[in-house]
Amino acid sequence: MTQKEPVITVDGASGTGKGVVSQIVAKRLGWKLLDSGALYRVLALAAQKHAVAVDNEAALKVLAEHLDAQFVTQVNDFSVILLEGEDVTDTIRTEKVGNAASKIAALPAVRIALLNRQRAFRELPGLVADGRDMGTVIFPDASLKFFLTASPEERALRRYNQLKEKGISVNLTDLVEELRERDKRDQERPIAPLRPAEDAICIDTDHLSIEQVVALILSEVNKIFPVVTLE
Repeated sequence: MTQKEPVITVDGASGTGKGVVSQIVAKRLGWKLLDSGALYRVLALAAQKHAVAVDNEAALKVLAEHLDAQFVTQVNDFSVILLEGEDVTDTIRTEKVGNAASKIAALPAVRIALLNRQRAFRELPGLVADGRDMGTVIFPDASLKFFLTASPEERALRRYNQLKEKGISVNLTDLVEELRERDKRDQERPIAPLRPAEDAICIDTDHLSIEQVVALILSEVNKIFPVVTLE
């Protein structure tokens, strides 16, 4: 890795909007995108597919080292995620897979196994990395670091509306509780806990639209990379 390969990290808990924001920012910049959470979700789905328990650290480490996952950019600049050749873009976004991914992400051997795989996404002209420890562990030398926050209630409501739009029946109260449990697990795990980097710019997204968050990030990016357009 070199300073010729700039990185912008966007960390935060589930439901803060970091995924969509990161995709838009990467598209506006013309940079590469790393959705690190998707890697853990794909691994969780692979574990389900191959009947590997979420607490079997040794087996999950082997599975992570040989994970057959691909991120294929489409004409609209958004990615399709393949697991062993199968499109799992929507499947990995279910609550079941998300909860399993959160448990798997707490295992030190798994995180180490995926470390270099994530860093390999760092290529010219630059990378926007979305996750929970991008600015603290994976890319501590990033040019800019952002940390998005939002209340559990607001995040649950966003997720509730997304699922309802897809025709999926879900209980809002249950979603709030699941998010609180996931936050606690992510914040208290012994390796790479969810927290902002010391030099991260924190953005509370509770009352901001996706486009407003994007504008705030690009405004900061422009201070370092003046060629960036805000349009």
